[in-house]
Order: sequence, then structure tokens, then C-alpha cells
Amino acid sequence: MTDTAARAAELLREHRESIDRLDAILVYTLGERFKHTQAVGRLKAEHDLPPSDPAREAEQIARLEDLAHAADLDPEFAKAFLNFIIREVIKHHERHQA
Repeated sequence: MTDTAARAAELLREHRESIDRLDAILVYTLGERFKHTQAVGRLKAEHDLPPSDPAREAEQIARLEDLAHAADLDPEFAKAFLNFIIREVIKHHERHQA
């Protein structure tokens, strides 16, 4: 293997290790986030509040778009990601209501 190929292989390994660490952070962060949204769902069910809050969701999407711009992340991707999470959270809240 040439020095250039060896260096490329080393860089690839380093990038993949970083990706693996970040994936773990994402999974644990999402787990923690869903613990809190589950608590919100129980609270909403106990107090007969609607499972979704469109005003809050719009605020969160706008906030996430700003964060995406600051992080040099495609804001449309960030918005789609948050919309997916919001849909999952609402499903959980609806289960608590049932």
C-alpha cells in the first residue's frame, strides 16, 4: 500500500470512528428526549390537554431551522427530521390519551 493510500485508509478509519461516536450520541440523545416527551404526554393526558400543540411545533421548527443554518446543516433536512420526531411524539401522546 502506498503512503497516500495508507494515509487515506487512516483518515477513513478516523472519520468512521467519529461517525460511530456521533451515532451513539444521537441515539442516546433521542432516548433522553423521548423520556421527556413521554412525561409531557402523561401530563397532557392527566389534564385532558390535546396531544399536539401546533403553535409550539411551529416555534420548534423555526428554532431548529435557525440552529441548522448556524450548524451549516440543510434546514430542509432539519425540518423534515424534526417533523418526523414530532409525529412520533404525537403518536405517543395519543396513546397516553387512549
